[in-house]
Amino acid sequence: MGLTEKPLSTLHEKASYDLDDFDVPTGREEAWRFTPLSRLKGLHSGKAAITGRVLTQTYTPAGVTAEWVGRDDARIGKAYVPADRVSAQAYNAFEKALVVTVPKETVPAEHIRIEVRGGGSDGVTYGHIVVVVEPMAEAVVVLEHQGSAVYADNIEFVVGDGATLKVVSLQDWDADAVHVSHHHAQLAKDATFKGFAVTMGGDLVRLSPSVSYTGPGGDADLSGVYFADAGQHLEHRLLVDHSQPHCKSNVDYRGALQGQDAHAVWIGDVIIRVEAEGTDTYELNRNLILTDGARADSVPNLEILTGEVAGAGHASASGRLDDEHIFYLQARGIPFDEARRLVVKGFLGQLIEKIQVAEIRDRVLNAVEAELAR
Repeated sequence: MGLTEKPLSTLHEKASYDLDDFDVPTGREEAWRFTPLSRLKGLHSGKAAITGRVLTQTYTPAGVTAEWVGRDDARIGKAYVPADRVSAQAYNAFEKALVVTVPKETVPAEHIRIEVRGGGSDGVTYGHIVVVVEPMAEAVVVLEHQGSAVYADNIEFVVGDGATLKVVSLQDWDADAVHVSHHHAQLAKDATFKGFAVTMGGDLVRLSPSVSYTGPGGDADLSGVYFADAGQHLEHRLLVDHSQPHCKSNVDYRGALQGQDAHAVWIGDVIIRVEAEGTDTYELNRNLILTDGARADSVPNLEILTGEVAGAGHASASGRLDDEHIFYLQARGIPFDEARRLVVKGFLGQLIEKIQVAEIRDRVLNAVEAELAR
């Protein structure tokens, strides 16, 4: 059960589109105890003026549609109901939502790119994106966040029967950016979802990926890498809610931290409900602390409400570089700094290799190199 005082199944029951159903967080709540609320710049309280600027652009291959719609569109909020105050604030404050649709049995020749670029951190702004992959279709989506902003959004991924969706989310913000985001994947019968989060930029980034199932046979894989520098707060809070039989999930996040007050938070919640017989799930988080003054908080939580599971487990480890690994390389004439770089690249690179878009994979590897060179 990890460090929670109540069962996960009750902690995650609260969901509403109404902002008034959520109290302003104080930092004493389980969901907010690691987040420095003073650095959210009003995203959690709703007191900040909505004067921020964010430009969202889409690049879609043939056969894929992208449209901006109002909040009265039936596809908005169909898969995900806000589960905390910032999420509800974002849902009630966005002006137009982006809806991307991959038609039934369509397999685009190229990936879909959605670029979100902030135009300044002098005011807050909100957004909403829905990606619908209809039955038996396949798609790859790259979500890229850059620039400076104070931004909160909700993103819904709706994966139809037998469909496959692969998503790479890049948080490459400027140093003063604040981003709070919920990514929810809803999987239908025999659907497959692979989500990969890369978080390196920003002052404070808090991502909450979640998965739910509406039919048996769903398969979710959630992976991520992050690199926290001095003063950065990078937080990932995951929830996989198994409510259908014979579904799978796998979670693997890895991070590196360096510099004074670099802080990474990883919370992994997996619920296997009574009706979810035959579930196969595992979650893992590992952190490398490269310097004094950095801190990693890692809390895996697993709640099993049925005795009929195919497999279930979780693990977490945080520590410094292995002296034996460094010694092995130095004994072969490799200088310490180069040995350190090789070990960290190998540690993160095992996951980065899973990114199927070559240009994004190379870009992330180069970003890790740049972090290590600082």
